[in-house]
Amino acid sequence: MSRRATCLDNASMESFFHTMKVELYYDHHYQTKQELIKAMKEWIEYYNQYRIRHKLKGKTPIEDRNLVLEKVA
Repeated sequence: MSRRATCLDNASMESFFHTMKVELYYDHHYQTKQELIKAMKEWIEYYNQYRIRHKLKGKTPIEDRNLVLEKVA
């Protein structure tokens, strides 16, 4: 980590939260806090497991992990 109060320390998390805000709740208004929490959990699961990534050559993270495990085994 760099020195205190350097924005580069938080850059990856800020990018993640910006993406979540844009995709999750700029176009939608939630009636209750529970609805928002449920939508956030579902979106995070999608983001981490099922989203197609260009860095992974068009695969989802799960597909990429399975290919790596096949190569190791």
